Amino acid sequence: MPKSKRSKLVSLTNVSKKTREHKNALLAEVQQNAEKWKYCWLFEVGAMRNAHLKTVRKLWKDSARIFFGRGAVMAKALGTTVEEEHRMGLHKLAQQIKGQVGLFFTDSEPQEVIEWFDDFKQADYARTGNKATRTVMLPVGPVMRVHSDPPEPFPHNEDPQLRKLGLTTSMKRGVPTLENPHRVCDKGKALTGEQAQLLKLLGEKLVVFRVGLLARWDAASGEVVQVEGRCTEIEQEGDEDLEDEEMSE
Repeated sequence: MPKSKRSKLVSLTNVSKKTREHKNALLAEVQQNAEKWKYCWLFEVGAMRNAHLKTVRKLWKDSARIFFGRGAVMAKALGTTVEEEHRMGLHKLAQQIKGQVGLFFTDSEPQEVIEWFDDFKQADYARTGNKATRTVMLPVGPVMRVHSDPPEPFPHNEDPQLRKLGLTTSMKRGVPTLENPHRVCDKGKALTGEQAQLLKLLGEKLVVFRVGLLARWDAASGEVVQVEGRCTEIEQEGDEDLEDEEMSE
């Protein structure tokens, strides 16, 4: 008789050792990059999505190094006091590492970095708990999917799913149809799971992934400069978007 999976023993000692080694490796890697690059930026992310952050890494692959997550480890690597700082002035940046922020090491000049991130925005679907950035109303008539070009009505086999998500539809010529307008969400209000799922089916993207630059450390002078124009609305997402890949590839 095979052994029950419930009786499987897990060595907590090994798990702790692996985690400690992982943190030490990340700490060393952050310090190595602090020695290599001319600038280190502190940034935050609006509407966090791993896929979009990976896109940023890919586009900057040859001219930057990015770390995101594990703020305590990153702060320790830089040093939070004058006595502990890895390089001159880094403690001023380390003291600002709070919440979901990251480090962006590069030799690119500040104006180039600022302009690039000002332009980089990716629309995406909202999730449960996100606040709706606008009111979405569905008019009388066929329920349309706006992500197609041109928009097209939902097929008949998706009518049960639309009803499950709160739409009162009827079938007309094989197309799910509304007899009355339907308010999907209200601007400024947190989305329910059903609302978020319905918006995704409809193709309505209500959040925008963007990177907000907070501060910049200059290796030559050791100065830390605060950056204006940070993300004004930060959507804090679940852990599924904060993968421990050291956020460096």
